Amino acid sequence: MRSRGESLEFALLGFLEQSDLHGYELRKRLTTIFGPFRALSFSVLYPQLRRMLESGLIEESFLADAGMSRRSRIVYRLTEKGRQRFRDLTERVGPDTWEDEGFEVRFAFFSPTTPSNRLRILEGRHRRLRERAEILRAELERSPVGIDKYLEEWRRHSLDSYEREITWLEDMINTERK
Repeated sequence: MRSRGESLEFALLGFLEQSDLHGYELRKRLTTIFGPFRALSFSVLYPQLRRMLESGLIEESFLADAGMSRRSRIVYRLTEKGRQRFRDLTERVGPDTWEDEGFEVRFAFFSPTTPSNRLRILEGRHRRLRERAEILRAELERSPVGIDKYLEEWRRHSLDSYEREITWLEDMINTERK
């Protein structure tokens, strides 16, 4: 995804493609993609939902809360224009789809992506991580004497993480090719 806003829009469209949801549930599901350390605040979520409403991608309805509150709950639903936008975004493949955040969001909604595009995204991610691993490997080989031991350890940890993901990607690519 080109920007965090587009990644967020894609994820929201993907979740709403699956079912109608209210804001709190959308936020919980977004946390499963972005992780707890990149928490998404309501001050980011609701303006994005508002933009999507204004552009006709989603619509809202009000559901009376069955709990103690007298407030009604806003439930968001995809429009046909939103469904088409989601389909268009699943077909878009480029470098932004294999970078960290773009890949995580795209992988979360891989099922509606065509097999050829899934393969292109996996292969792009694989190439990108191999490049990063080579850079880290070279940095570790030429680490000057006296470099901070924690920085060096972090580089080793990062390299191990890249190598594990590269192996996983190779398995996913082989599975996707079958």
